Amino acid sequence: MATPLELLWALIGLLLTIGGTFLEASIASPSWPWNSAAIHAQSLGVTYQIGAVLLVGCLGGKNAGALSQIAYLVLGLMWLPVFTKGGGLDYLKEPTFGYLLGFIPGAWVCGWLALQASPRLEFLAFSCICGLLTVHITGLSYLALTYSFNQDLLLPAAMKFSVQPLPGQMAVVCAVTVLSFILRQLMFY
Repeated sequence: MATPLELLWALIGLLLTIGGTFLEASIASPSWPWNSAAIHAQSLGVTYQIGAVLLVGCLGGKNAGALSQIAYLVLGLMWLPVFTKGGGLDYLKEPTFGYLLGFIPGAWVCGWLALQASPRLEFLAFSCICGLLTVHITGLSYLALTYSFNQDLLLPAAMKFSVQPLPGQMAVVCAVTVLSFILRQLMFY
């Protein structure tokens, strides 16, 4: 049974995941030449959704992480427009639904690993990478089942949904690692 603190973290994770779904991840870079005062934002090609999944795992633990993502999927499948393309049971037919399903074990793995020891950057980064890897394994498995009748579509789908977003997702993992390290230091756990 979840504790009140885990339920609070699950609610925070749910809200962050919904918000992160629609917020594009970008990185700020100074303009060239250096004497110019402009700063440009460059898109990473992903949203902060995966960052929210991993952050709640790092801060709230395995139960809060998994509960937040179960609630996210239930809300989306109940026709609330919390997914990128809306919501509803038709989303089960989307090739990306496997990655959404992977949020549950991904948050659980990240949360379980993150709270095994005192917070250190390298340990939090490892837990986030393991959570991200879990999401991708689940998503690729769903793709394999979806395209089992047409193997020609499997490789392009895997490239589009797993390989291409990976650099942007790794940048988000770095940001989540630093943020969770700072927040855990501030919250004394």
